[in-house]
Amino acid sequence: MSEGRIIENDLDLNAVVKEFSKYSKDGSGALLIFVGLVKGLVDDKKVYELEYSAYEPYASEILNKIAVEESRDEGIYDIRIYHKIGSVKVGEPTLYIIISGGSRHDVISKMSKVVERVKKEPYIFKLEKREDGEYWVYGDGRRFRREKR
Repeated sequence: MSEGRIIENDLDLNAVVKEFSKYSKDGSGALLIFVGLVKGLVDDKKVYELEYSAYEPYASEILNKIAVEESRDEGIYDIRIYHKIGSVKVGEPTLYIIISGGSRHDVISKMSKVVERVKKEPYIFKLEKREDGEYWVYGDGRRFRREKR
């Protein structure tokens, strides 16, 4: 039941682990959870918050497409991708990716690929607010100053 979607609130990771434990009876021996957090320091500048927005329903459709496509590989049982929108403070989670698979090797190699796709493909926009101004951040890490009007 792989899925991806935009969310507005934090995810209960204990509930996720409990739900995913059902796959162990089918042969899953690994569950990997990636949680992306807001960094407090970028380019030696203090970050205050990130403001995420998404072009819906397309952003959720693309997140879902990534989860479904990447879960087709042998050894992968389920992938869930949840990306938050709205204002997110330093230290708070912004992205959750959960992968269940047959072994640690299966899920660890898959996680890297999924994270990179999530950074580049969906219509999710990130505005970084920091001590030296506001910057639009692209999936490859490039930053462009937001000009004041």
